[in-house]
Amino acid sequence: MISRRKFISAMASEALAPWLHGCDPSREARANKETQVMTASSQVASTRMPVVFVGHGSPMNAIESNPWVQGFAELGAAIPKPSAILAVSAHWFVGGTYLTANEHPKTIHDFGGFPQALYEIQYRAPGNVDLAERVRALLGQQRASLSDQWGLDHGTWSVLHWMYPAADVPVVQLSIDHHLDTQGHFELAQSLAALRDEGVLILGSGNVVHNLRHAFSQRQVGSNDTPDWAKRFDNDLKQVVSQRDAKALRALLETADGRMAHPTPDHFLPLIYAYAASNDSDRLRFSNEGFDLGSIAMRNVIFG
Repeated sequence: MISRRKFISAMASEALAPWLHGCDPSREARANKETQVMTASSQVASTRMPVVFVGHGSPMNAIESNPWVQGFAELGAAIPKPSAILAVSAHWFVGGTYLTANEHPKTIHDFGGFPQALYEIQYRAPGNVDLAERVRALLGQQRASLSDQWGLDHGTWSVLHWMYPAADVPVVQLSIDHHLDTQGHFELAQSLAALRDEGVLILGSGNVVHNLRHAFSQRQVGSNDTPDWAKRFDNDLKQVVSQRDAKALRALLETADGRMAHPTPDHFLPLIYAYAASNDSDRLRFSNEGFDLGSIAMRNVIFG
């Protein structure tokens, strides 16, 4: 079976890119670095942080001017500036639970066949090894491991490029373990809620509807129409989240529309993490409501 990355590269090489919108340092050294970052950051959150899910779409959003990226910038301005970010991206979907432990996480260009300008972007946010260790403790040291083999993939940096263009907020990424079911992810994510009172923004990045093969095939025949199943799934998701129905949320992927909306669960699971770290008292907001490429839902969900 062809991999997603090879599939995207092959399609992009057929002229799809123009239209796609989608060693441990010492504790003292880390403390000095974090002090510098905090000094440079203004209006850092001192109250409970919201939890955010973003529909990141195509990596091309990092270099284009469109309503989606305007929404990312507005989102960054609308919430308190965090002391650090814990990002859960659809694009670190692996066989285990890992946390980036890089003092300077690299910018990962995890795609192929796009314009050179996209590969030249470097999002130079610092890492935060102490935060990675803190999250590992919350998740359980037997369940999570630190890793220096990853960095910030485009699910994270293509959005933060607009939310925090100065790259002055430390970022740690948490992987998504493909061995876990939605219940397992939900339980794991619930333990992260304490970070909200420590100035940490929990940021899930995926898409409410994400069927690349359908989007590409429709484009090849000149259609940008949104299919009914995509509209229904997006609306069902909005209703379930609004009603705080965790059981129904976890079951959405098992519906007929869910199987069309998500041939693989990677872009849906970051929403599970965001929801599980929120609670019934959080104010609920939506932004960037709409579809790109017909069947890529760009909805953002803000809890708190």
